[in-house]
Amino acid sequence: MEAEIFEKSNRILKTLLGNDATFREGQYEAIEATMTKKRTLVVQRTGWGKSLIYFACTRLLREQGKGVTLVISPLLVLMKNQLEAANRLGLNCDVLNGTTRERHSEILEKMKNDELDLVLVTPETLFKEEIRSQLNDIRIGLFVIDEAHCISDWGHDFRLKYGELHKVMKNMFADVPVLATTATANDRVIADLETQLGGDVFISRGPLTRESLSIQVLNMPSRVERYAWILENVPKLDGSGIIYCLTRRDCDYLADFLQKNGISAMPYYSDEKNEARNKEAEEKFEKNEIKVIVATIKLGMGYDKGDISFVIHYQMPSNIVSYYQQIGRAGRNIERAYAFLMYGKEDVDIVNHFINTAFPNEDETMKIMDTIFDSNGIGKFGIEAQLNMRRSRIEKALDFLENDGYITRSRGKYYLSPKPFKYDREKYDEILKIRKFEVDQMLGLLTQSGCYSKYIVNALDDFSAKPCGCCEKCLGKPILPQETSLASKERAASYIDKLIMSIEPRKKWALTDYTSATKIEFINKDGICLSRYGEAGYGELVKRDKYSGEERFCDELVGKSAELLLPIIKENNIKHITCVPSLRSQIVKDFANRLAESCKITFVELLGKIPAFPQKKMENNAYQCANAYASFFVKEDAKDIPEKIILVDDIVDSRWTLTVCGYKLGEVGVSEVYPFALANSSSEVSNE
Repeated sequence: MEAEIFEKSNRILKTLLGNDATFREGQYEAIEATMTKKRTLVVQRTGWGKSLIYFACTRLLREQGKGVTLVISPLLVLMKNQLEAANRLGLNCDVLNGTTRERHSEILEKMKNDELDLVLVTPETLFKEEIRSQLNDIRIGLFVIDEAHCISDWGHDFRLKYGELHKVMKNMFADVPVLATTATANDRVIADLETQLGGDVFISRGPLTRESLSIQVLNMPSRVERYAWILENVPKLDGSGIIYCLTRRDCDYLADFLQKNGISAMPYYSDEKNEARNKEAEEKFEKNEIKVIVATIKLGMGYDKGDISFVIHYQMPSNIVSYYQQIGRAGRNIERAYAFLMYGKEDVDIVNHFINTAFPNEDETMKIMDTIFDSNGIGKFGIEAQLNMRRSRIEKALDFLENDGYITRSRGKYYLSPKPFKYDREKYDEILKIRKFEVDQMLGLLTQSGCYSKYIVNALDDFSAKPCGCCEKCLGKPILPQETSLASKERAASYIDKLIMSIEPRKKWALTDYTSATKIEFINKDGICLSRYGEAGYGELVKRDKYSGEERFCDELVGKSAELLLPIIKENNIKHITCVPSLRSQIVKDFANRLAESCKITFVELLGKIPAFPQKKMENNAYQCANAYASFFVKEDAKDIPEKIILVDDIVDSRWTLTVCGYKLGEVGVSEVYPFALANSSSEVSNE
């Protein structure tokens, strides 16, 4: 039996990779285990060839007359790579995900008719009712979980829908082989995966050292330093590479900066509005038509481009496992590749934000459960209207409650299930404790005196590693100089200083209490914002002056604001400025007066405010809208209402204050309201 499996597997290997190809250590053993032992866990480094295992097993099982292979895979880009390899083996494949939604019925019918050899499916799609309800009618020959660390609560990239896969495995026939693969699992995750896979689990685990990677760590606290270093050093690196950022905003800005300075770059992150751009970026990157793709972790697990020559981390990842996963994109089929890790204090703040918001807290969860209990089915927007809680927090809590079986969803409404609710505080606290330990582990890499590569694989519980001989520490010198020229710093500073954020007008009310329709009748013009609150440069000045106690923004902020507004004032023939009023401070009024004087137009005080809850304590659209609407009014003694006006505030967050003030000015005859704010404080820290 084993000899026959080896002979056929070897034939498949050569079909896929050429006549000279031989199995890497552990590859054939994993194939044999999957074909005979039924439950197999493969933990091998990036580029080792884990997908070969399930492609070969699929070919062998189909030759035996077994059913379709179902591969649970997390990312669309990963699916594309896998399909190309599967097609070379002559496997008839398809995918079930958001991009093939219109063909789901057709694909499912082919699966029922045994016309497909292998189907890749995202976990989110698998658990849609129209898919999951038909699994019992499909012959499954092999069940594969790619990026299996996502199953585990203890894995660095746990995903709720992945966590439900144990339900599918539990109901699967005992003779259906189950194969789980990952490049990033330490001892704790492996033990958890063993339990979840159940039965007699064969584990294939190899060394994690990537000999082709040279690592350098760069202490760069400021944005200007990082931009300048990337600008100066990316052209020195051969081939193409990835720059990883923690936020979408940083992807956009950095890609734009590089593009404007002669380095071809495109951003890449999770956003339905940008899927077409992502596809274009991916295609150009594959063909080496762009030097850099600037991405969040969306371009992460399993991405297979063999000639990536460098990976730069613009900010520090949250843990060693994520870092290892991401630098593993480089150097797969080339002799030498480079990984550069930048870090500064702000990185730890962003990482801690992700950790602290990873789980719904008990108070949030109980309030949502009570709201659902008091309703006869309620949607998430109905919950938002009743609870002063951020939408993202509501959505996270609903996901966890549904995943754990405490609530059910039907036609967009949530209902309580019969399962008694218990908030699993001990489990969440333990996971958060581990996450914080992992941050400390990551910080340990930054101050490491020995080999970076050895430290990384040791942190993943692989103690077989020796010093790599090619990282910054082993070489005893930087791979590339940390210092940059004054010219590069000036170009970086000039770009950052000119970054002006738009204030997009809101067009619909969050609630319909104040108008007969959801559409806002008087809509602001596109506004502008000078800075991001607290960021180096103008954002730092705004933060300093707002709480200095002097009730005065500095002349530099007035001058820069006037410079931005004068073209708008001239183009639109604007002759007046007003401001958002405050009951506690005159700092905005003082600024607006001085700004009017600098722009040589007239300040008019049109708006008043009544005591209300502080707007910053309102957590979601419904509450922010309602509170702002109740807070502001046009003064009764306001005379000579101007046709056009600049509306000034110091800090913009939800945009509801500017929206409501603009609307009320529109009600009394102002036809064009142009919002302006010194800083934006909204939190845009999505890392996908």
